[in-house]
Amino acid sequence: MILTIDAGNTRIKGAVFEEDTMLSDFVFPMEDFKISVSKILDVHKDITDIVVASVRNMPLDDFFWFQNRVKVTLITHESIFPFRNLYETPLTLGIDRMVLSAGAVLAFPGQNRLVVDAGTCITYDFVAADDQYLGGAISPGIRLRYEALHHYTAKLPLLKRELPDHYIGKSTNQSMHSGVVNGVINEIDGFIARYEQQYPNFTIILTGGDTDFLAKQLKNTIFANSNFLLESLNHIFQYNQE
Repeated sequence: MILTIDAGNTRIKGAVFEEDTMLSDFVFPMEDFKISVSKILDVHKDITDIVVASVRNMPLDDFFWFQNRVKVTLITHESIFPFRNLYETPLTLGIDRMVLSAGAVLAFPGQNRLVVDAGTCITYDFVAADDQYLGGAISPGIRLRYEALHHYTAKLPLLKRELPDHYIGKSTNQSMHSGVVNGVINEIDGFIARYEQQYPNFTIILTGGDTDFLAKQLKNTIFANSNFLLESLNHIFQYNQE
């Protein structure tokens, strides 16, 4: 039994796995990290390993604080991944993007795969059918777009995400919702369309905190799984064990 941990930009997510089965999942703020993980280990006493992917500047000691109870594996650029990395600056490629790409390779073998992670940022990562990682794109996520409109203008309010009733906004709030949400939807659909022109018959994986909010709005057939990174950590762990 293993505990996978995704230390993201805004929160920490975790999940307990028994082989390929997710038994439970968790979300908690960074300041509760040690307390929350300790409670998980107390409840699931059969956990033998913790597997971590972190994009935060958390002290490594925070993760290895549990080493007296379980084995801790931190996924880094030196870890073994099931793809060939063709990124021109491989050491700048985020660990979260590498983990998602590895999960796509292991979950969908022999296919072209595009992973769209809709979180604080929206990242796009493409792995070809021959398991070569080609790269992708990064853009602001939904929350960042709302915050940018508020912080870099004099009068626009800070709104929470909301599906617009119509693409024509009839008030300032409606216009902001239309601009942010429809902008993201059209961006994702547009990227998918560009990939389809060159790489037909590929699998699209949508994940991240805004997965459920966006999934039904996209035109394309996608595999939507908000926990794909946690599952990918489990797959990478098993891949390295084998």
